[in-house]
Amino acid sequence: MLLAPLAHVSREVSDTSARSRKISLLAGLFRTAGPQDVPVVIPYLAGRLPQGRIGVGWNALKDPPPAAERATLTVHEVDGAFTALAAVAGPGAQGERRRLVQELLGAATEEEQRFLVGLISGEVRQGALDAVAVEALAETSGAVAASVRRAVMLAGSLQRVAERLLADGPAVLEEFQLTVGRPVLPMLAQSAGDVTEAVGRLGECAVEEKLDGIRVQVHRNGATVRAFTRTLDDITDRLPEVTAVARALDGDRFVLDGEVIALDEEGRPRPFQDVAGRVGSRTDVRSAAAAVPLSPVFFDILAADGEDLLDLSCAERHDALARLVPEPMRVRRVVCAGTDAEAAEAFLRETLARGHEGVVVKGLDTPYSAGRRGAGWLKVKPVHTLDLVVLAAEWGHGRRTGRLSNLHLGARREDGSFVMLGKTFKGLTDTMLEWQTERLGELALRDDGFTVTVRPELVVEIAYDGLQRSSRYPAGVTLRFARVIRYREDKRAEEADTLGTVLAAHGRDAGQPG
Repeated sequence: MLLAPLAHVSREVSDTSARSRKISLLAGLFRTAGPQDVPVVIPYLAGRLPQGRIGVGWNALKDPPPAAERATLTVHEVDGAFTALAAVAGPGAQGERRRLVQELLGAATEEEQRFLVGLISGEVRQGALDAVAVEALAETSGAVAASVRRAVMLAGSLQRVAERLLADGPAVLEEFQLTVGRPVLPMLAQSAGDVTEAVGRLGECAVEEKLDGIRVQVHRNGATVRAFTRTLDDITDRLPEVTAVARALDGDRFVLDGEVIALDEEGRPRPFQDVAGRVGSRTDVRSAAAAVPLSPVFFDILAADGEDLLDLSCAERHDALARLVPEPMRVRRVVCAGTDAEAAEAFLRETLARGHEGVVVKGLDTPYSAGRRGAGWLKVKPVHTLDLVVLAAEWGHGRRTGRLSNLHLGARREDGSFVMLGKTFKGLTDTMLEWQTERLGELALRDDGFTVTVRPELVVEIAYDGLQRSSRYPAGVTLRFARVIRYREDKRAEEADTLGTVLAAHGRDAGQPG
């Protein structure tokens, strides 16, 4: 498949806000693409490179050569070029990357050049692309959209489902089943303003402690145990405690959903950074486990005795969880009626006193919607926090000279672009300043000597006191007293909070701050 139609559709999708038009454009492209093209086409449309980071900065992209007069590049030739770029290392790497980039751009038409530069720099971003692509694949293949969506959830990969669907037709979707040992996309929670609102929206519900740890999905199939992160990375070898716990349970084919946390000598949760550092340790796992032992806490079960439980209600799944997992390893919870917000509020206060960050309120009749931020789970934190994306950073002054300090913070728009909500340098420790200077340098697009603009990829958790009107920012609002809590390298930019979420949390309509 040539790159030209993909570049053209990408631009048209970006230029339209109508979901139906986006679906139609993608469906047309999928009819042109072959099944072998899908593993490249879908990530490119979403602004992702299958190779991940390829080490190309803005200097390699500036001053491109004259564009080719006609389109000849194929998507697989481009993919091969990116693979070659990702492999460049050692002395002279920067010059070699620039040579390869310029060679690629020289073979591209003007429209293809714009697309490639945007793809490499991280500026190709299509809002909710995966969800739209599911609808487009259904339209292209004649499949039921809900069936495609479920297959993607269970496969953990849109590309894998698309490749099979376009090759073999809708009947192939029945092959995608929950399989012990293969991770599925986890169910996520929406935000609610407070517990009373959450309980009122869900009716009969369970209120559970929200733990500040690392999400884990634990699979046991006989003697084999695997542990996966929320992004489906296999971290089994880093979590010997989890493996030991799973093997001790009275069952041999199950899938559990939960978190790993670290507790101090008094049984209170240690900071998230301690947990993240421990889970990130790949070398001397034994020493790391001795220094920061982890405790798994489970709150859901997706399969038991090899049987898929996803479609059961939250209440039924908890009964199955309780039969398998002893109470000390299950998340603390209280069941409330829709009118009993007082009990939920009391549980929240108790949870905060225990050192946890909030609660998750779950409708008792809710199935497990893998891979979706379902309305049946609502998270409540007492302090306003947002997961935002760093758009730029300013060089510091005084004791921060030589380090990137003041962060430009952006929320996602529905079209996948980002809108700036404010700046902050508060909450940054010396260690964080050193780390972010190095990390943002890797993401730099341009530096005017005052501000470094970066690829919008790094997610940071921000606490703030509210919103206020501001004509200085395009959304018409800015964050009050924003301060950095932590960086969230476990999250992608596509998972950052949207502008609509921010405004809704403060009772404002998008475009009408007040």
